[in-house]
Amino acid sequence: QARLEESGGDLVQPGGSLRLSCKASGFPFNRHAMNWYRRVPGKERELVATINIFGGTTYVADSVKGRFTTSRDNNKDTLYLQMNSLKPDDTAVYYCMTSGGETRGQGTQVTVSS
Repeated sequence: QARLEESGGDLVQPGGSLRLSCKASGFPFNRHAMNWYRRVPGKERELVATINIFGGTTYVADSVKGRFTTSRDNNKDTLYLQMNSLKPDDTAVYYCMTSGGETRGQGTQVTVSS
């Protein structure tokens, strides 16, 4: 059974950093480009970043450009999102998804507040 499980969400002060992880299982992770999304209640979900199967970043949202980076370790079937210089507007549920939409995780909550 294909599965994605995010972790690493937390409460952090403005200016802080977090690293989110997304562990894949049950499907060939190294054959899928991957997306990070975030969702705030009452708003459209936002595509944050996309990474191809080789580890190259192909998209980063303007709202996080220069602060967030995505990477992957295909040997560990794991996707990462490094988030620096966090702002209150970054507060959201972050989740990962295969680029084709076949599999998505449940999400992890990131709260940026003093």
